[in-house]
Amino acid sequence: MLQARKVPAAFRVWVLSHRPGCEGFCCRPGRGRLGAVKLLFIGDVVGRPGRQAVQALVPRLRSELGLDYVVANGENSAGGAGITSKTAAELFAAGVDVITTGDHVWDQKEAAQLLETEPRVLRPLNYPPGVPGRGSCLVRQEGKPPLAVINAQGRTFMPALENPFLLVPPEVERLRQETPIILVDFHAEATSEKIAFGRLLDGRVSAVIGTHTHVPTADEQIFPGGTAYLTDAGFTGPQESVLGREIAPVLRRFLTQCPQRFEVARNRVMLLGALIEVDPATGRAVSIRRIAEPWAVESAPAPAESSSLNGGSA
Repeated sequence: MLQARKVPAAFRVWVLSHRPGCEGFCCRPGRGRLGAVKLLFIGDVVGRPGRQAVQALVPRLRSELGLDYVVANGENSAGGAGITSKTAAELFAAGVDVITTGDHVWDQKEAAQLLETEPRVLRPLNYPPGVPGRGSCLVRQEGKPPLAVINAQGRTFMPALENPFLLVPPEVERLRQETPIILVDFHAEATSEKIAFGRLLDGRVSAVIGTHTHVPTADEQIFPGGTAYLTDAGFTGPQESVLGREIAPVLRRFLTQCPQRFEVARNRVMLLGALIEVDPATGRAVSIRRIAEPWAVESAPAPAESSSLNGGSA
């Protein structure tokens, strides 16, 4: 069942949600559930357009949806590749509580220092010992249950890291001593690996949300053990693009196999992600729905951002 949300743009956003007891997918709840902890996860924030969308939309969403915590993947927030102290500060100022990352976390030279000094910016947990930063954190809001966030990275078609299937469960058990509400950002390429990882953690965490591909999936659901799951949240930024980059240079790359400068695109900017409601007593998810919020880019042209001469996943 589909429900259209009225938006000022010349298109409509269709929202699907899943609740226990519904057969298949059903319309989102109108007011949410009394006492539930509301978590907003924002898919990979790409460049300046993505940051601006977060700055413009998150304060309103926090108010309208009654959000308790906001988590965003920020690994592409600086010029479309990597993260800096400046881009992290902009996301935090907009109302983001925790920033997760992935394989592009090291694309900016100041990333190591940021990871060492800002505990709310995470890198994947399954990097080898001695790597700067941390793969999990615990955040608290006054009068609200604490939230634990874990960041992990897959290994199929990805850089070789330690096995997340072995390393994440012990970290989950450690964090469960502090709170039953745990959100996992699993940054991975293969859908099979993501689904298997979600099944592994079913009943142990509140939500497993996939990132990395920049393409949102339509499989949001709550597993039997109470874990909300979505294979990929998509990306926050210019949708009139190829994964957030200008279309023409990507096409030239495929046509010629020659290096191109992939600038961040600018048109049809949207915030994509997922809203999860969690029972604070048990940590079980009670609902999940995809979020797709349009943002009108201001008329003044912004300087072009670019970060890659050789291609690769944005």
